Amino acid sequence: MSEYLELALDKGGSLILVRTPGGKNEVYLGDPALLPEDWTHLGAIAEPVARAILDGTRSGLNELTIQAQNYRFVRLFAQAADVGAIVFVTA
Repeated sequence: MSEYLELALDKGGSLILVRTPGGKNEVYLGDPALLPEDWTHLGAIAEPVARAILDGTRSGLNELTIQAQNYRFVRLFAQAADVGAIVFVTA
């Protein structure tokens, strides 16, 4: 998760996790207000990794320390096309 949060900080976008049917979890960088076609695809993560990220965070403001680096971000839910998305906005 830290590498994705670092990208969001460096590029100035939000980290967007789209969980699609079949257990596929796609990760994007972008603005959730824009169309998904305008997001940058960063890759896919396995269901256990996505579950661990969601279990380790909560809706609203989060503060995590990963490898001695502190991260502050807000986790929220958004609608992306026809599926839901979990958005992590760096704070």
